Amino acid sequence: MMTYRIEDIEARKYEGSLILIYGDEVAERQLPLSRAEIAVVKRRREKDSNFIERFDRLPYHLYVVSFDSEKPTSVSQEKLRRAAAKLLPMLEADDVTTVAVTGAGTLAEEVVAMLEGLTLADYRFDRYRTKERWHLQGVVVDAMFLKTEELEGLTRLWNRIFWCREWVNLPVQDLTAPQFADELEAVAKDLKDVTCRVMDKRQIESMRMGGLLAVNRGSVDEPRFVVLEYKPRKAAKKAPICLVGKGVMYDTGGLNIKPGDYMQEMKSDMAGAATMASVLFAAADNALPVHLVALLPLTDSRPGFNAYASDDILTMYDGTTVEVRNTDAEGRLLLADAIAYAAKNYAPRVIIDAATLTGAAVRAISTFGIAVMQQRAEDTLAMLKAVGNEVYERLVEFPMWEEYDEYLKSDMADMVNSSNTPQAGTITAGKFLAHFAGDTPFVHLDIAGVAYFSKAQHCWAAGATGYGVRLLYGYMQMMSE
Repeated sequence: MMTYRIEDIEARKYEGSLILIYGDEVAERQLPLSRAEIAVVKRRREKDSNFIERFDRLPYHLYVVSFDSEKPTSVSQEKLRRAAAKLLPMLEADDVTTVAVTGAGTLAEEVVAMLEGLTLADYRFDRYRTKERWHLQGVVVDAMFLKTEELEGLTRLWNRIFWCREWVNLPVQDLTAPQFADELEAVAKDLKDVTCRVMDKRQIESMRMGGLLAVNRGSVDEPRFVVLEYKPRKAAKKAPICLVGKGVMYDTGGLNIKPGDYMQEMKSDMAGAATMASVLFAAADNALPVHLVALLPLTDSRPGFNAYASDDILTMYDGTTVEVRNTDAEGRLLLADAIAYAAKNYAPRVIIDAATLTGAAVRAISTFGIAVMQQRAEDTLAMLKAVGNEVYERLVEFPMWEEYDEYLKSDMADMVNSSNTPQAGTITAGKFLAHFAGDTPFVHLDIAGVAYFSKAQHCWAAGATGYGVRLLYGYMQMMSE
């Protein structure tokens, strides 16, 4: 990851390449430009407020990033993040590896959006590349916008997003369930107020987690159930927020094996677990006064050995029996055990799960946001929606009407794991999970469309995005106030 530092910057005298954020014509007199250069900027703004203009200050360069500060805050800041992504190839072409950021009449939040865009867009999964790729090495931030401690807090959050993306991008050959559990345990040991409990197959069997054990039956690698807890002194007496993340390290579909095109990128099926661990670690990094528990059921799903099959009937952690209709509806089985465990053992104020759960969510809203459902958690969802709009990780609420319960009825067991109709796939998956939360307030985040992009999109290169970490961290900040 790039490095950041605070420095007093006088734009007209700065010796180095400089990004100048410009959002309001009122600040025109503050631009460190000649009259001819100002004329160029003005002409471009008359046509479109959003552009990047490059001026030579040899051996350095000045990049004017124009945006419309009159737009709603969430929109203008997202424009800046996306402008940062467009700016990076220009910096690479000019062989600029360190750049300073300041603004003419801009707000601190707008500068942060530019920094965030540079950070998110600069990420590439380079671990297996033999040829080194260009990266922006350092960013100098004008001291008038941020204090050192504020920048350090942001840097710690961005570092957790970096590692979330690294974990999701890693192929299962190098990140099995036991390996991921070991890595999470190692990270937890270095953090204040964080504990990690890793349960192996024998312990999972003793808890009778029928969903997690069933999905694991086709795999050579044992499952793990990881419980991370962040319990700072200021929040120790409060009921925790439980974060449940789907941790299917690789998903073949099991005996209902996926066709070849759908098998690609299935290393990303553990993005929910990576997201929830990263949120908890970020909260601990920045000492947020909020009590968190992350529950992460981990296994890959394979069609080998004694793999579970359609028509099998499973007994879940809470005693619910589930008829298997489709072995490729495996994620909800892991999550159900973990959600029931959270409700029984932690009496949480709310359970929030994140999962790459259904292709139906992608078909419904494409790759522009998160499909969300809630049960007895209207206030939590309202807060999440507000944060989602602010950080531009937006939520689209799906209904939880009781009529959808009909689609989960079984003649052989209490429920089926996959709807008996092709309709409303995202909703029936959420309804299935809500059953295991019982009376505990519950929010379900289906991140299938946004956790991993097959092609670069806006601030994200192809691959894992870390989408959802900023959303949930922002929510934790609100809960800390």
